[in-house]
Amino acid sequence: MSSDAPSAPASPEATEALIQRCLNGDQAAWELIVRQYWRKVFNVAYKFVGKHDQAEDLTQDIFLKIFKSLETFDRRANFQTWLISISRNLCIDHYRSVRKERETIDREIDANELTPASHDPGPVAALEQQDRISLLRQALSALPDTLRTAVLMRDIQELSYQEIADRLRLPEGTVKSRINRGRTELARQIRKLRGDDFSPSGGGPRGPESDRSPTGAC
Repeated sequence: MSSDAPSAPASPEATEALIQRCLNGDQAAWELIVRQYWRKVFNVAYKFVGKHDQAEDLTQDIFLKIFKSLETFDRRANFQTWLISISRNLCIDHYRSVRKERETIDREIDANELTPASHDPGPVAALEQQDRISLLRQALSALPDTLRTAVLMRDIQELSYQEIADRLRLPEGTVKSRINRGRTELARQIRKLRGDDFSPSGGGPRGPESDRSPTGAC
């Protein structure tokens, strides 16, 4: 979901008519609402995450949830006030969810879980493995919180997409997008730390590209 430049604020009567059209299944009416209020919702999201791409993702999620809650709107209230209030509450929920997941991951995942324990390595192999673990930790720390959380939940905890979506309270499509973007960024960070001759599949949790299909859908 994206938006063009915001339209001029609609009158209460026009907004009422748009809402009713949305409830009647008129997709064009919903797109008008998104265009009119995208920037306001985006600004709320940006204040919470501080990064443009994360704010874009969060704004899309907020509008999806607003659409699902549209029938609960009290027509006697101001629509913009209601929309911004919901946006702030969802941003707070998102912040708490991401913080909780990060704390859980930091608490539950240790270095031994970052690489498969196939056998007892010799001293040289052990040093090499430790180097890979250290490298992976550095690369992961450079990822945005939302992308790092998605990658860790998928590639370390090996949760299903649906399980991740349920935990983060996000659409499954958003989860897949974050995982793919996170893997791409993780690979870029690893190449940056080690040089272009380093292959991510040489260590780490299943490699950033290992279970992605050619189309990017998982």
